[in-house]
Amino acid sequence: MTHIVVLGSTNMDLVTYVARAPRRGETVTGREFRTIPGGKGANQAMAAARAGATVSLIGAVGNDAYGVRLRDNLEHSGVDTDFLRTVEGASGTAHIVVDDEGNNAIVVVPGANGTVDHLSPGDEGLIASADALLLQLEVPLPAVIAGAEAARRHGVRTVLTPSPAQPLPEELLSVTDVLVPNEYEAVTLTGRTDPLDAAVGLLDLVPEVVLTLGEAGVLYVSRDTEPLAVPAHQVAAIDSTGAGDTFAGAYAVAVAEEKPLREALSWAAAAAALSVQREGASASMPYRPEIEAQYTA
Repeated sequence: MTHIVVLGSTNMDLVTYVARAPRRGETVTGREFRTIPGGKGANQAMAAARAGATVSLIGAVGNDAYGVRLRDNLEHSGVDTDFLRTVEGASGTAHIVVDDEGNNAIVVVPGANGTVDHLSPGDEGLIASADALLLQLEVPLPAVIAGAEAARRHGVRTVLTPSPAQPLPEELLSVTDVLVPNEYEAVTLTGRTDPLDAAVGLLDLVPEVVLTLGEAGVLYVSRDTEPLAVPAHQVAAIDSTGAGDTFAGAYAVAVAEEKPLREALSWAAAAAALSVQREGASASMPYRPEIEAQYTA
C-alpha cells in the first residue's frame, strides 16, 4: 500500500458560523460554534489516509485536553501517531469564522506546533520509507526544510503547500518537487495576479506547480510539459475549510499510485468537492469509495 508521511501541524479548530463575517470593529451574532480537530498537517494526513494510503504524521500536540482529542481523532482515521509527540503546554488552535456562502477567515495560534523546529530521532528513517512527503508552513521553517532535505537524500517526492503564505527560502525551494498553492498564495509568492502567469512564474522556483482555483478548478504547469487545466466538480459549497488540504492529501495518494496526471488532478478535485459540501475540516474529508463515486459521476 502507498505510504505517505506528513510533517506538519495539528490544531483544534474553533469554528464560528455566521451569516456574514464581521467588519473591523463590528460585532455580529453567530448561529453555531464547534470545536473540530484540524491543522494543515493533520488535515492532509487524514485526507491521505481516507483516500487509501498508509499515513504517518510527524508533529506535536500539547498535554492538554485538546491534545488527547487530536491524537484520538487521527488514530480513528487510521493515521499512525507514533511520531506525533506530546509536549508541555497548549496544543495549537485555529480560530475560524465561516459565513453562509462557505467562505472563511482563520487565525492560527501555533501552541505545541512551535516546538516542531527540527527532525527528532527516527524522523528521517520514517521519511525515507515513504512514497511521498507532504509539507506545509504551520510549523517552524527549519523543520520543514530539514524534512524536505531528508526526502531529497532518500529520493522521496515532496509536495509542499505554501500556507500560511510567506516568502520561501531557496534552501526549501531547491528540495521541493511539487508546489500546491491556492490563488492567493500564488499571488503572494509571485506578485502576479493572472493565475496562469503566476503559475508559470513559480516554475522559476520549483519544477512542478499545481494551482488550486476553487470553483475554477485546477491548473498544472511544469518545466517539461504544456499547462493543463482541469475543471472543478460543480457542487453547492457550504464550508471551504480544509478543501485545499483535502486536495493535497488526495493528490499525493494519486501521484504515489502513479495515476495519469489528468486523472490524478481530477480525482483529487473530486475529494475537495466532496469536502466543501460538509462543515468543518477533518470532519468533511471523504473516504476513498466516496471519491471514486464522485470522480466517475
